[in-house]
Amino acid sequence: MILSDSETDIDLLNNEAIAKTIIDLISERTEQPVTIGIHGDWGAGKSSILEMIDSYLKETPDIICIKFNGWRFQGFEDAKIALIEGIVSDLIEKRSLMTKAGDLVKEIFQKINWLKIAKKAGGLAFSAYTGLPTFEQINSIKQGIQNLIDNPQNTTLKLASNELSKIELLSKAEGKNLIKEYSEFQKKFDELLDKAEVKQLVVLIDDLDRCLPETAIEILEAIRLFLFTRKTAFIVAADEAMIEYAVRKHFPDLPESSTSQTYARKYLEKLIQIPFRIPALGEPETKIYVKLLLIGAEIGDNSTEFRALVKYAREKLIRPWIAGSLETTEIQQILQDKYPKVQSALFLSDQIGPILSSGAKGNPRQIKRFLNTLILRNKTANARGFAEDIELPILAKLMLAERFIPNFFDQIASLAASSAQGRCIELHHLETHLNNPSDKSKPKKKSVASYVEDIGAKENDSQQLLEWKNSATIREWAKVQPFIGEKDLRPYLFIAKDRKDYFGTNSALGHLITLAEKLLESKFIIQSFSLKLNELNPNEASEVFELLITRIVGSNNFQTLPKGVEGLSILVKNHPQLQPALLDFLENLQVDKLGPWVCSGWSEAIVDHAQLARFKVLLSQWSKNGSSMLKTTAKSTLASYQTGD
Repeated sequence: MILSDSETDIDLLNNEAIAKTIIDLISERTEQPVTIGIHGDWGAGKSSILEMIDSYLKETPDIICIKFNGWRFQGFEDAKIALIEGIVSDLIEKRSLMTKAGDLVKEIFQKINWLKIAKKAGGLAFSAYTGLPTFEQINSIKQGIQNLIDNPQNTTLKLASNELSKIELLSKAEGKNLIKEYSEFQKKFDELLDKAEVKQLVVLIDDLDRCLPETAIEILEAIRLFLFTRKTAFIVAADEAMIEYAVRKHFPDLPESSTSQTYARKYLEKLIQIPFRIPALGEPETKIYVKLLLIGAEIGDNSTEFRALVKYAREKLIRPWIAGSLETTEIQQILQDKYPKVQSALFLSDQIGPILSSGAKGNPRQIKRFLNTLILRNKTANARGFAEDIELPILAKLMLAERFIPNFFDQIASLAASSAQGRCIELHHLETHLNNPSDKSKPKKKSVASYVEDIGAKENDSQQLLEWKNSATIREWAKVQPFIGEKDLRPYLFIAKDRKDYFGTNSALGHLITLAEKLLESKFIIQSFSLKLNELNPNEASEVFELLITRIVGSNNFQTLPKGVEGLSILVKNHPQLQPALLDFLENLQVDKLGPWVCSGWSEAIVDHAQLARFKVLLSQWSKNGSSMLKTTAKSTLASYQTGD
């Protein structure tokens, strides 16, 4: 159950209303050029709205809709020319204008090619007043023309091959400037729209805020070229803060002050006539959105029942301040027999919905990323074999802190990792303090004794706990069910190691790692740690055993005595419950790689009758397979056991 991060045809956010509003705006101004900005943070749903607009306009035959993704042209030499050429090419293709207006098409592509060559020659720096190129620029123009002619893949040149030659271009370049060229291009393009018999040309520009500043500015400059062209509408999806940053980078000489920010904002305001900012999701919308995401992942977002639920939810989203979230009874009634499949998803959404709405600041992509990380970590725990140690609600609560209060999460993790039981006692005190029911109906007068009691309680609080109690964000998080202060948090911290390893040498597991390292030393040194080995509880002894096995197997050397085997024997001697695990390890060793060491040194470790019988079977197998030294040693050891019997 992984949630897709791409655009979808299922509108879970009721953004169709925004798309329809924009379509109505451009429909009212078909004869006038218009630019509309769809603004919102990264992941707010801008691309999805563009997809809705495109889907609607496809059904309108007298409107041509062209999509342009600025990010895909990030590596192109000139994104401005790419956009201009893309618009013209799509228009010609969709209206078969090569046959209807061939001569006009060739003239327009001549203009585009002139702009290409001017760009290659540094022509964009031509004087706007004289338009006279330098000698070096003329030579560069010549070379640019030659490159265009020599390139058989240049489709633009093919369209105008009969009209284009380097001599003609050079003669046209002389005495011309870019302003005039742009003006002539606009005039020819206006004629092309008339020939195409379209009511309106709509250009959708996406991912502009992902582009580097230079690319973003080039695309905006290309849009400005069409601002005075009839029947054109540009809809630009971008985070306006990123575009303002691109403008400031493009004009580095502006002083770093509010003046530069004001200039950048005015630049964008002149280009975007009608700005439209996508509103962030509030708490009711977030609750509904999370529920729909999780339910759709469980029963399939193409199922009839889910589509019906989405339709019902969108009706509630019209007035979320009144309707609130989706109620369980409503969901049960719509999903009917599929309801049992989504009960756990509903519990999870109810748990994390309120704090996720404030933590993600109503951003749909942030919400999806959180849920996907939650699901993947749970799957990782399952794949590694400790899924039974993970409760999804506890994982979700910890991840809320990790994602939105990272310093607080680090404090919890450090305290839990350093605890022998993996618990964070300070967190338990905080949850108890905040969730202790009290009668708040009437304000009570405090006695002197109660004040003294409060002061004493505060004095007993650790500095860490006092800091948490004074944080409104942490208090809000701590109130979320379930309470986790008395839970063993080590499994949850282990699957969060992609962020940070909390099991350093000062942690409980870190202590065990240090002990396991000591067991890799010589037998004499190991004997001095016998007392510490006796102090280990069964779970800790098992942890050290697994750490030792990992190191022994990792050495990949079994011809001679590997480091750690002597420590393994002493550990099992002190914790006899580990004998079955030791025999499992020995049975899985490859015979053809074993040295004779494996046959001896276990007399004090393997004492249980059942496990000793398993070891004798192994000795019998080794006496018939493997190296000659292994066979000889195994026979001798097996004989000594039989003599003893």
